[in-house]
Amino acid sequence: MRLCGASGSGKSTLLHLIGGVDRPTSGKVFIDGKDIHKFNDDELAIFRRRQVGLIYQFYNLIPILNVEENITLPLDLDNRPVNKQKLSEMLKLLGLEQRRNHLPNELSGGQQQRTSIGRAMITNPAIILADEPTGNLDSKASDEIVALLKKSNRDYKQTIIMITHNMEIAKIADRIIKIEDGKIV
Repeated sequence: MRLCGASGSGKSTLLHLIGGVDRPTSGKVFIDGKDIHKFNDDELAIFRRRQVGLIYQFYNLIPILNVEENITLPLDLDNRPVNKQKLSEMLKLLGLEQRRNHLPNELSGGQQQRTSIGRAMITNPAIILADEPTGNLDSKASDEIVALLKKSNRDYKQTIIMITHNMEIAKIADRIIKIEDGKIV
């Protein structure tokens, strides 16, 4: 699904509400039949780590962690073991096998974004929220990122909700939702 609308229309706010990053001032957010904002802070953090993968335009990688450590961070925070085989498959899928020990400042923009996507996917979340995931990338890297997200949706049955201003990317969405002034139109 793609969310579209002018800057300031509420797209990122909606993503943050769905992902449990922000709490609504009114209304409710139901995910899998549960009002996630009735969760206390600890329950909400666990929900985010286990059910939601977040991909941001500016990557949000931890500068002192290498590629592998950035990808596995959600598992580490959740005290869950890293499945080394799955990690290796993920690194291969992301084209990062040879960069696994590199720090973010040693990576291209596309490699940083693929690391961010790996971190979002490593826990097998039900939902991946992507806020302009190709906004800072050239067309080749953008195409690679879109292909990864499509594969994630197809192969792992993950729901992808993406904000993008790129109309070529928007065309591949199964559904487009337009937001104006904080309302779905």
